[in-house]
Amino acid sequence: MRRRLATVDARLDVNSWLATAVVVAIAAILRLVGLSGPKGKIFDEIYYARDGWGLVDKGVEWNYKDNGPSYVVHPPLGKWLIGLGEWAFGYSDAEHNISVPGHLTTTAPEFGWRIGAAIAGIVSVLLLVRIGRRLFRSTTLGCAAGLLLALDGFHLVLSRTALLDIFLLLFVLAAFGALVLDRDARRRRWSRALEAGLDPTAAGRAGRPAGGWRNWPWWRLAAGVLLGCACAVKWSAVYFLPAFALLALFWEVGVRRSAGVRRPWRDALLDEVPWLALAGVLMVVTYVATWSGWLLSDDGYYRLAARYPNAEGLSDTPYLGALNNLWEYHKAAYGFHTTLDKPHKYQSWPWQWLLLGRPVAFYWSGDGACGAPTCASEILLLGTPLLWWSFLPALFGAAWIGAARRDWRAGAILLCAAAGLLPWFWFALDGRTMFSFYAAPALPFLVLAVVYVLGAIASPAPAGARAPAGSPGPGGADEDAADRRLVGGVVVGAYVLLVALCFAYFYPIFVGKLLPYAEWSARIWLDGRWI
Repeated sequence: MRRRLATVDARLDVNSWLATAVVVAIAAILRLVGLSGPKGKIFDEIYYARDGWGLVDKGVEWNYKDNGPSYVVHPPLGKWLIGLGEWAFGYSDAEHNISVPGHLTTTAPEFGWRIGAAIAGIVSVLLLVRIGRRLFRSTTLGCAAGLLLALDGFHLVLSRTALLDIFLLLFVLAAFGALVLDRDARRRRWSRALEAGLDPTAAGRAGRPAGGWRNWPWWRLAAGVLLGCACAVKWSAVYFLPAFALLALFWEVGVRRSAGVRRPWRDALLDEVPWLALAGVLMVVTYVATWSGWLLSDDGYYRLAARYPNAEGLSDTPYLGALNNLWEYHKAAYGFHTTLDKPHKYQSWPWQWLLLGRPVAFYWSGDGACGAPTCASEILLLGTPLLWWSFLPALFGAAWIGAARRDWRAGAILLCAAAGLLPWFWFALDGRTMFSFYAAPALPFLVLAVVYVLGAIASPAPAGARAPAGSPGPGGADEDAADRRLVGGVVVGAYVLLVALCFAYFYPIFVGKLLPYAEWSARIWLDGRWI
């Protein structure tokens, strides 16, 4: 029984943290070096860098050209995080004659509006290492997951640009990590109770671990807060809500079944649905709290009915009027999203994303000296090709291996990847304009799918066993199994090395390095579809 409820050792593992630090240091160097280039606002930084400063300066997104509130269609949290970097390191906008020094230090203004995204990217690599270690019970596989994410061009470009999607990725991944911690904490709770003599077959509270506030599912509640933060960056985070709720419920059923509870489904529903509901309430409260700048100001778009006499449904009733107007604002923004079908040069369809069918060019310049007659500098939102072209085989492999081993890890990874990708296939039926960066919150789970399959290759389970990916065979005494693990380890190492080499080749077009035109053109594959 104790083995069935086992989790990763919660004690400090110095070696695992040292390995984690190395991976995070690689991610930090790649994301921070040269962060101020290229100069000026690139792609949608023209919106989000300005909106971030408006939040810091006015409390709401601000149109400095017309000196009035901006109409925006995304919640404010991601822009607040961009604005924090501008507050700390300075902001400049020559078009509107704004030049403000940083409160901590002054650097190039581009650094100020990009540092928030860089930190989010670095922290997401850290989280993926630790989540991978818990999922696979292997520091090696956890570090492999973090390293693959650190060496992904798609993640790198988003980490070096003041857009919202890297913050969305971060909070979704953090919420998933909180759920994994909740799973481990609940299993340890049941294990301690069984060791203390609990009879899980007894009726009522006698057959369950002791209650009390210390045994509340704190990590699950934290997941609700973090998912609320994700929704406060972009509404698409809400697609993860049913996936996370199902995971929490399935894991509760699993721990009760492992403990020997007679009716695990009934008891889990009775005991845990209220906690899930509370987590949902915390998600909503967190989301609304991120609108505090709008709620506490009279300047926000749609904030006061008196300023928008032609708008229907607005109210200036104290307190409730503000919430009513916020709801009307959301209805208007939702209408914008659902009718967005204007063609765009870099739009793409969901079935193209994992194939890298149409990446987005964030920046292009032919100026500068590179030792050749013509030069090119580009920042292309392109996933590292070898890694991204591994995603589809990895998803099928994880489904096959997970079903054969009845492994909860595969189910969790596939469910979360589906939550990040499948809704967009539905929206594509309406012809909605969409871009490849909409896949950002699914990226960590796609990487985990790759690592799950790598773990199965490196450490295959004996026939008939339900061993988790990455776990060693029983005793390690079987020479054949040892040979297979050795070969598998070589395959895994070779794959990661090839991804690193592929990343290094495309690195110049991830960061806008000036290249001779011929060298730039050599990196534009698929018959020029990446232009």
